[in-house]
Amino acid sequence: MSGKRYPEEFKLAAVRQITEGGYTVSDVAKRLDVTVDSLYAWVKKYGPNALVNQTKHAEQSELIQLRKELKRVTEERDLLKKGRGILRKAVRVRYAFIKDHQDCWPTRWLCQMLEVHPSGFYAWLKQPHSTRAKNDQRQTGLIKQCWLESGGVYGYRKVHSDMRALGERIGINRVYRLMYRHCLKAQVGYRKPRHYGGKPYLTSPNTLNRQFNPAYPDQSWVTDITYIRTHEGWLYLAVVMDLFSRRIVGWSMQSRITKELVLDALLMAVWRRKPKSKVLIHSDQGSQYTSEDWDVFLKAHNLESSMSRRGNCHDNAVAESFFQLLKRERIKRKIYNHRDDARQDIFDYIELFYNSKRRHNSNNLLSPIDYENQYKNTAIECL
Repeated sequence: MSGKRYPEEFKLAAVRQITEGGYTVSDVAKRLDVTVDSLYAWVKKYGPNALVNQTKHAEQSELIQLRKELKRVTEERDLLKKGRGILRKAVRVRYAFIKDHQDCWPTRWLCQMLEVHPSGFYAWLKQPHSTRAKNDQRQTGLIKQCWLESGGVYGYRKVHSDMRALGERIGINRVYRLMYRHCLKAQVGYRKPRHYGGKPYLTSPNTLNRQFNPAYPDQSWVTDITYIRTHEGWLYLAVVMDLFSRRIVGWSMQSRITKELVLDALLMAVWRRKPKSKVLIHSDQGSQYTSEDWDVFLKAHNLESSMSRRGNCHDNAVAESFFQLLKRERIKRKIYNHRDDARQDIFDYIELFYNSKRRHNSNNLLSPIDYENQYKNTAIECL
């Protein structure tokens, strides 16, 4: 009868042979052709101590169940500590978490805890990145390249224009999302302190009157001076900007802030542009711009002077804005040991980046040179 299911009556009779008949377990097992282990199990279940054994068995089962429950709760606590906030993440992030921890906990249990279906997880393992995720990864690389080529100063709007120039079909909001995800942002936050003092004195009228958008090139120029700190000492920079395209048409750098500094910058502008009609040149009321040599130079080259009101930086806001960009995007990110280091770096910013590459909102997101070329091409077509 070995290997068969024994009826309840048979088991009770076999137990009585041992408990009441006085036979040994081995004798009864041999006579009934059952195993000794089976007989011991029957005696434990149906013998005189059956109730005690059942109680012990129930206690042991309960203890085992409690241990299992304690282990499960402990694992859940450890999982929640390690995956804090993971339930708020996207499904693919939870899939990645399960993949990283499936050697520590059962996969199906992890899926249950993170509220994902096991079949979805196994399907993700075969193809972990969707088409959109792969496209995001590719375009993120291009966005980083555009951002780095700007010196790490472009925001998402200008990066979006660069991406469209590369032929990418991408929305501005997607560029913002990818840049935000990878902590790429515009360089912001520099403000130049101003000092106001002295009595008002006007040497030339404010002819420009904040008309910062002329209709054609070489109609209105603005000029101003700023300073750059180096370990060797101060370096002073004077620039001349054409308001039409915001292009720096003249600049000069010297270790002293003299009238020659501004005259050299203006001379460069005249040489480069060779204006055919009178140009309005706007400046502040600094001593360099109120000197006799400055006035003589203007008259000799058919330039008309315009000056800001004393202590009013808004009258020359475009030049101030350029200096803010220069310091925010380049100078504040560098440490110059010598003036020559600063000269080279500022030359690189003005001629190789700002004039030729940097996009401007006022130029329909074109660089100053591209904007002027567009104007020239349009003028030729109109002829």
